[in-house]
Amino acid sequence: MKKSINFLIAKSLGLYINFLSFVCPKKALQLAYKFFSEPRNGRLKIQLIPSILKEASHEFLTLDSHQFPVYVWKGNETKILLVHGWESNAARWENFFPYLQKSGSTIIALDGPAHGLANGKEFSVPIYAQFLNVVVQKFKPNYLLGHSIGGSACLYFQANYTNDSIEKMILLGAPADLEILLKNYAAILSLNHRVMQLFENFYWENFQIKVKEFSGMDLGSKLKISGLIVHDTEDTVVSIKEGKKIAKGWTNAQFIETKGLGHSMHDDELYQKIYNYLFENSNS
Repeated sequence: MKKSINFLIAKSLGLYINFLSFVCPKKALQLAYKFFSEPRNGRLKIQLIPSILKEASHEFLTLDSHQFPVYVWKGNETKILLVHGWESNAARWENFFPYLQKSGSTIIALDGPAHGLANGKEFSVPIYAQFLNVVVQKFKPNYLLGHSIGGSACLYFQANYTNDSIEKMILLGAPADLEILLKNYAAILSLNHRVMQLFENFYWENFQIKVKEFSGMDLGSKLKISGLIVHDTEDTVVSIKEGKKIAKGWTNAQFIETKGLGHSMHDDELYQKIYNYLFENSNS
């Protein structure tokens, strides 16, 4: 019953946006982009933050009108930066912490745009990549690990920003192409071609991004560092085809295919593989 109601709401919203695309394109774009870019879950309240985040020192960093928290679990000179995905926050890495902490490394995590304790309402990969640039410039992590759209932000960041600290990068269940994300969203709402063209114009005017050229394979081809790309065959949120696209371009990365982990990819065996890659094969 709930699925039927959500289906009807999505299609009704799409019908309204399609109508607006003819009579008021600006309003159509505002509404379509709002539902595409504003997370509905993943927020935190400072007085109710998870215990794992309370164990860290934290500070708020600023980027233009954005303020976002960075959490640091102090360890040795080796630093790893963790980047969460859509409708999540820095606490999503809690299950991975026992593996990271046995390495003695300094662990760093942030809340992405409009997630966790970060302010604002809008999320986008380019803005998230700007957040990462601020954090990387300040903390100079050695390793970068991103889940889901956080992995896409890591990929975009590493391909477009200059840094000398990142030695290895790991992507878990990461989408590859912006065009696929938009097409999937359009399919849910049954948006027409006029709305999709409005999206394409928006991304070019605001981020100088051509939607069809925002390709994981192309971004991956720009990377010189080594890495892991991990994707599950039963991921119903992001198709494993997306991970394979990134791997096709990023020739210095190893592709690992898992089964039964879904999109969240919380798994002790996988965590051990990541640990081995980062800390036991330091020369790979």
